[in-house]
Amino acid sequence: MIPLDHQIAEVRRELALRSRVYPGFVARGKMRQGEADQHTERLQAVLKTLEWLQLNEARIKERMAG
Repeated sequence: MIPLDHQIAEVRRELALRSRVYPGFVARGKMRQGEADQHTERLQAVLKTLEWLQLNEARIKERMAG
């Protein structure tokens, strides 16, 4: 299993990459701005979920161990 901190780092890296690439895609007509925004918002939601899991990891594991 890939640790949460590694997953978070990867999502942040991907968000940074998209922030550099998407404007060019939109400018060249390869992607609509709304589409770029949706993809970015979805990935930001993934990041927030992973960060929440990381903050609550100990409590979640404790509950699961029951």
